[in-house]
Amino acid sequence: MPTVTVLPHPELCPQGARFEASTGSHLCDALAAHGVAIDHACAKACVCTTCHVIVRQGFASLRAASDDEEDQLGKAWGLEAHSRLSCQVRIASADLTIEIPRYTLNHVREAT
Repeated sequence: MPTVTVLPHPELCPQGARFEASTGSHLCDALAAHGVAIDHACAKACVCTTCHVIVRQGFASLRAASDDEEDQLGKAWGLEAHSRLSCQVRIASADLTIEIPRYTLNHVREAT
């Protein structure tokens, strides 16, 4: 099983995190299952950018982003070349290291 490493985020994961995830699972679901409460305001429908992550390691192992995901990413705060929407990323066999941007376009965060 691949290992997902989450770099520290001041609110969502202050100490960072490291866990194994099932190949083929959605990154957003794996994060939530391991206590990283990443926003996903559109219920993972690929119509917002609140689950935006930057893949620092393992990007090449991921399936390419769809046109819909690319369109949404254009609206993301802090967009980088290796940005993805975690609701659209299916974990492949390679380890991943991700960074969650400090800010999102979500103006109100609901308690989970």
